Amino acid sequence: MASITYARPVTEPSTTPISPAHTTTAALTWQGGRLYRQGVPHRILSGALHYFRVHPDLWRDRIRRLADLGLNTVDTYVPWNFHQPHADRAPRFDGWRDLERFVRTVDEEGLDVVLRPGPYICAEWSNGGLPSWLTGRDVALRSSDPAFTTPVGRWFDELIPRLAALQACEGGPVVAVQVENEFGSFGDDQAYLRWNRRALIARGIRELLFTADGPTELMLDGGTLPGTLTAVTLGSRPDAARELLAARRPAEPFVVAEFWNGWFDHWGERHHVREVESAVGTLRGILADGGSVSIYMAHGGTNFGLWAGANEDQGRLQPVVTSYDSDAPIAEDGGLTAKFFAVREALGVHGPLRSPARLPTLAPARVPLDHRADLLAGLRSASAPASTSTGPRPATFEQLGLDAGMVLHTAHPRIPAGEHRLLLTDVRDRALVFVDGALLGVADPGSPQLPLHGTGAVVRLEVLVENLGRVNYGPGIGGHKGLLGPVLVDRRIVQGWDSTPVALQEWSAAELSEAVRGGPATTDAGFAVATVQVDAPADTFLALPGSSRGLVWVNGFLLGRYWEIGPQVTLYCPAPLLRAGENTVTVLELERLGGILELRERPELGPPQEYVEEFD
Repeated sequence: MASITYARPVTEPSTTPISPAHTTTAALTWQGGRLYRQGVPHRILSGALHYFRVHPDLWRDRIRRLADLGLNTVDTYVPWNFHQPHADRAPRFDGWRDLERFVRTVDEEGLDVVLRPGPYICAEWSNGGLPSWLTGRDVALRSSDPAFTTPVGRWFDELIPRLAALQACEGGPVVAVQVENEFGSFGDDQAYLRWNRRALIARGIRELLFTADGPTELMLDGGTLPGTLTAVTLGSRPDAARELLAARRPAEPFVVAEFWNGWFDHWGERHHVREVESAVGTLRGILADGGSVSIYMAHGGTNFGLWAGANEDQGRLQPVVTSYDSDAPIAEDGGLTAKFFAVREALGVHGPLRSPARLPTLAPARVPLDHRADLLAGLRSASAPASTSTGPRPATFEQLGLDAGMVLHTAHPRIPAGEHRLLLTDVRDRALVFVDGALLGVADPGSPQLPLHGTGAVVRLEVLVENLGRVNYGPGIGGHKGLLGPVLVDRRIVQGWDSTPVALQEWSAAELSEAVRGGPATTDAGFAVATVQVDAPADTFLALPGSSRGLVWVNGFLLGRYWEIGPQVTLYCPAPLLRAGENTVTVLELERLGGILELRERPELGPPQEYVEEFD
């Protein structure tokens, strides 16, 4: 294959004039179908690595593994909702959200950076990165509607100058910035795309700007801009994509902004994998004749907390699992896979590795779970009464200002003697229904009806609604959560509701402790605690045999969701979340608690299924 030019070439710049993308100061330019960096022929060999899916103490380790893979560039999205989950609070750029620290770390490891600031990012991330406080409004999302562009502009005011200061023209590593994200698979508002490009330039972006869309006429028609480099996203058939782009943009280099060498998983499906030869064969096709690529994902990481997104298929929600391993060359725990070594060979890299094949793990162990509090009692103990909203209808997540977690709705209807039908006409996404404290059943959009026996007395009807993930792709982005339609007893609407938000993702250590102390355990669900003794922190994988579904915290940090329907069985717990000595694992089980927490040496992501994404 052709030789590879790595980042920061030391060769003197060519004196040949190069046509810039939009400014003569850009590090990356193109001419005659070729890409140049500071005038030197160049190929972007990038890997997607999301700082928000990797513990900050492991950023450098994962970046070095990308360099060991033979890449010269790291690309990352920027999820707006991760930085600004509340409209009335300024965006945060500290701690895990310190994007500038991440970019500087990439720079210190000698790689370039491609930034994809959205504001929409997809990424199988909750709401595609858009804040639910914005999508809960009556606004035309991802459009030139001022009700959308105005708050985006305020977000860009905070974000883009930080990124502009890290550009190559300022001595930093940022060499390219994406305009929106795969817009052509969503809409065709060219005024919005032009606004987005102007917004970046006006706030100081001088490096290469590009769009990225699927390689079809429909998507390229909607998502590209004159004078802005067109990149494509694909999982297969690079020759067809190259031919299509050459016909439309003959002067531009072939750049694949996302090469899907693996795929993500939904709860209730199989674990998606891609054979090494299939992935490497497509990669070689992309790289032929000077093509550039970003491997998506090079390292997937984890959907910690409740940040996992969801898809929709004909109205059916498909929530994404906690792991974002994505069958990437670098596994969720940083392990170097067979795909890693095959990709490295395809890139022509044969030097020594700086990274170990795998980081240390804790020894396997089985630890008893101590069931401390029932579900409703624990939730009530941790919820502030002042947060409860009262009205004739149940309040939605959006009305309560709640992004993720649960809402506990309480009403007191009189149920006539005999058998009746309780119907949740529009529940998003899953609800546990209780009558006088006893579980009546589970309701979801596919099974919204439960039988209800009445005696003529007033009952305490409680509906605990869970958000399983906000849609991150397609026209369903921005959909609301909660009880969106009336609750019926036969044909009669139940009115008069107290709605209490349960902001699990934002719980402090004190609130979690309050939930655990919420009372004696008398049912099969609720809060349980396991104590794990650790000599020296190391990675581990947590499993809950016998438990049904719920959430796990490690030392107060919300690790993520587990669910017996799979495919994912174990939750990855990175070493930085543990400490020497005593560690507390807290489990919120929603239906059936097992008695054991297992620590395993290896992940179990479920039975595999070969999957290759193709465009028709």
